Amino acid sequence: MSKRRPYVRSMDGWWKKNPFYVEYMIHEGTALFVAAYAIVLTVGLVCLGQGEAAWNGWLEAMQSPLSIIFHLVLLVAIAYHAFTWFKLFPLTMPPIVLNGKKMEPCAIVGAGWTAGVVAALALFVIVWGIAA
Repeated sequence: MSKRRPYVRSMDGWWKKNPFYVEYMIHEGTALFVAAYAIVLTVGLVCLGQGEAAWNGWLEAMQSPLSIIFHLVLLVAIAYHAFTWFKLFPLTMPPIVLNGKKMEPCAIVGAGWTAGVVAALALFVIVWGIAA
């Protein structure tokens, strides 16, 4: 009796064959940049808790040219992550019906962006008011 080897399909680069999966993988990859920024902010909070000298050292590190470039890269990656996140809203939400008509996907994405921008502006005003 002969033993046949089982068929094992290669998983190398499966996501490169479909543009949807490529965009999905890029979206998931940009989540690492979101995590990196969260780590930067957490280090800042720890330094703030350690006293004025540690806080001033962290602020100085944040003003270095390398840190500014790093933050610009983070900004681009996080903006793309947010863009693709809002673009997924119509695909993941249950249908929204207003006045008997199904809401258009572009309206759902626009509402998400509007809510995000309003929340960011509100946070900016709050922080600006506290700092002033």
